[in-house]
Amino acid sequence: MKRAIFLLVAAMMLNQLLAQTNNDLQKRVDQLLQENESLNHRLDVLEKKIDDVTWFNRVGDVAFIDKVYIYGPPPANVNNPEQIGATNPVKFWSYVFIPKNIDINKKYPLLVFPHGGVHGDFTTYYTHIVREMIAQGYIVVAPEYRGSTGYGSGHWHRIDYGGLEKEDVYASRNYMIENYDFVDKNRIGIIGWSHGGMIALHNIFDHPNDYACAYAGVPVSDLILRYGYADDDYRRLYDSDYHIGQTPRENINEYLRRSPTWQAHRLKNTPLLIHTNTNDDDVYVIEVQSLINALKAEGKDFEYEIFQEMPGGHSFNRIDTKAAREIRVKIYKFLAKYLNPPKPIKSVEDINRAAYLPLR
Repeated sequence: MKRAIFLLVAAMMLNQLLAQTNNDLQKRVDQLLQENESLNHRLDVLEKKIDDVTWFNRVGDVAFIDKVYIYGPPPANVNNPEQIGATNPVKFWSYVFIPKNIDINKKYPLLVFPHGGVHGDFTTYYTHIVREMIAQGYIVVAPEYRGSTGYGSGHWHRIDYGGLEKEDVYASRNYMIENYDFVDKNRIGIIGWSHGGMIALHNIFDHPNDYACAYAGVPVSDLILRYGYADDDYRRLYDSDYHIGQTPRENINEYLRRSPTWQAHRLKNTPLLIHTNTNDDDVYVIEVQSLINALKAEGKDFEYEIFQEMPGGHSFNRIDTKAAREIRVKIYKFLAKYLNPPKPIKSVEDINRAAYLPLR
């Protein structure tokens, strides 16, 4: 009997010890994961600072480059609204590119250029495209809206995909008008690819009188459809408690509100060009086709082109091939009809002289 009691007590003590050990181990694992996430954000900040230097090296010969600190609406999600400062506007950085050869006594067109990616940022990936814009006499503003990578954990977790980020982009537009007298408020276009294309669409839906034209390349268009074909890691970006915090099944109306396809009726008279590619492995062509079909069903006037199996997939007209440059000529011709830049690009040779050849 004593032996049995001893074994029972020993087993209970062992279970408690194991439970405590497991708890301690789990706490340590959670701590390490948190430290690793913090380290990743710090590395992203370092990478961003390096890329900022690269901007000056690769574009500084043709453009005055600045990075301005501005603000958009308050956070979408606030844990404690009563806390002092909790509902202050969200501050963010925006790149400003101004052609060095402008006459500040004249007016010039502005391109608002939101980057892509769920947690992306504006990088020197776009070097040649920015040079092409600068050569035409465009002023460019590229906002690092809430959720962008390279500005620490706090900014990263402010993400509001398809939500208030679009108002950050609109705030960058307004900043340029308010602070640069040579920006023509009547010649403002917005251009973006992927997530940036989605933001461009939302901007002309929400502010139809404030943009002269828009280009949406391979735009994210239908978050419900996208949620269906994406992987679990992508879905978790929306399910996270710091973001939407719900699945489409739990709150379909929120996903409809953030999806341009389901807001197609809100397009007014803003000239719009849409491009997509049948072998896009990121934003599937079926998603952009749903947007195109919705706009047609609403009787909207717009332009589009569906490219067939173009090399480059999701980046088919942003890469440096001749075929990609030929498509960008089409984009610039569309924009020029409404923005009238001083030196519009009309050919691949113009692009080569603007961005690829050392001779001017």
